[in-house]
Amino acid sequence: MSHAYLSLGSNVDAIRHLRAAVTALRGRFGDVVLSAVYRTRAVGFDGPDFFNAAAIIETDLEPSALNTWLHDLEDRHGRDRSGPRYGDRTLDIDIVLFDDRVLEGAGNLRIPRPELKHAFVLRPLAEIAPDVAVPGTGQTLAQLWAAHPEHGAQWESVGI
Repeated sequence: MSHAYLSLGSNVDAIRHLRAAVTALRGRFGDVVLSAVYRTRAVGFDGPDFFNAAAIIETDLEPSALNTWLHDLEDRHGRDRSGPRYGDRTLDIDIVLFDDRVLEGAGNLRIPRPELKHAFVLRPLAEIAPDVAVPGTGQTLAQLWAAHPEHGAQWESVGI
């Protein structure tokens, strides 16, 4: 079994979609370690605020198969991939880390996920997996978060 570290986000009926995503993850993978859910501004476009969280799952799937399963889950929640790269999302779930693997050139799947540089991805992951080392950096999630420019900022957390 492998550990996958996921980033979850939504800015369209966000609470409903995130609740359903966590339920689906638990139904397929069992226990899910879930961070707090944070309200953040949209990045890369003007739009409604996002609700973002992180999750850790144990999986028997390889990264590409897990990525396909997650895309299917997004699609079941009305994810529209036909628009611009940055836009509203009913559900967005990305594999940020997968054990200590590094994957590049596997279509849209890159691990560690480049979006780890964004506070809305890094903070929730550092909250639930502070001691996990990020391949290629020599640093843990907690160290990366402590050095991030948005570390120390106040964040609104919401319940789902």
